[in-house]
Amino acid sequence: MSKRVRTAVFPVAGLGTRFLPATKAMPKEMLTVVDRPLIQYAVDEAREAGIEHFVFVTGRNKGVIEDHFDRQFELETTLEVRGKTAALHELQKDLPSAGRTSFTRQQEPLGLGHAVWCARDIVGDNPFALLLPDMLFKGEPGVLKQMMDAYEETGGNIIAVEEVPHDEVSSYGVIGRGEGPDNSFKLTEMVEKPKKEDAPSNLIISGRYILQPEIFSLLAEQTKGAGGEIQLTDAMQNLMHQQNFTGVKYVGKSFDCGSKIGFLTANVVYALERDDIRPGFIRELSKLDLEEQL
Repeated sequence: MSKRVRTAVFPVAGLGTRFLPATKAMPKEMLTVVDRPLIQYAVDEAREAGIEHFVFVTGRNKGVIEDHFDRQFELETTLEVRGKTAALHELQKDLPSAGRTSFTRQQEPLGLGHAVWCARDIVGDNPFALLLPDMLFKGEPGVLKQMMDAYEETGGNIIAVEEVPHDEVSSYGVIGRGEGPDNSFKLTEMVEKPKKEDAPSNLIISGRYILQPEIFSLLAEQTKGAGGEIQLTDAMQNLMHQQNFTGVKYVGKSFDCGSKIGFLTANVVYALERDDIRPGFIRELSKLDLEEQL
């Protein structure tokens, strides 16, 4: 029987240069989709999947993330005195329980693989989930929960994938698909940013993983790859020689909130799904001459 996945790692040390100047003094993970920070959506997804321990790999100027997942007694007292019980309840329910969060520093920007390796002593000899907060997913159940369901059947390593047009595969990590249904199939290979004609499929790695702890020893020895950084994909390719990898073509929709277009699209979609916002939002949109702007 496979060990239960209780821990999730969130790499949040990136500089967010694509959102400057907004991210000059604020972490990109704290950018809000409607009224919730991106990192909160990722944590909510992990909690739904049964995660109990949340590990944040941070860098400079990221202290506000730690503050976000802490209690603010002055604010809570003010809300209570003013009778704003709904807002107070919303704040309190978002907080992980005491002792359920850990923070460690990635002191150099050496890539995603290095960020994951920085969590090794906290994760220990246990499988863990890895969630990239830039990627926001809408799914019922959440994408990580769909992956957990597959993990209970197969164990090993799990990667969430999605389809993209063949013309776009050169921008992503692409997988080769083996036997099995969409919600649990064997991965045969991984290729980082292949040419269209060389890609094994049009299924891309989408920012959600369940990994076994052996990945840490491989990352410790991993040489720098694309962009002069330690690439997680390179280590996973090596781990594929030792362990099984399963793909989950998740049910849902993704938003790449590391890009301005994906971020703005997510805000529109999430706003239109809110009963308290949708009517007013549609009314304001109707006042705009969108046809003239298009």
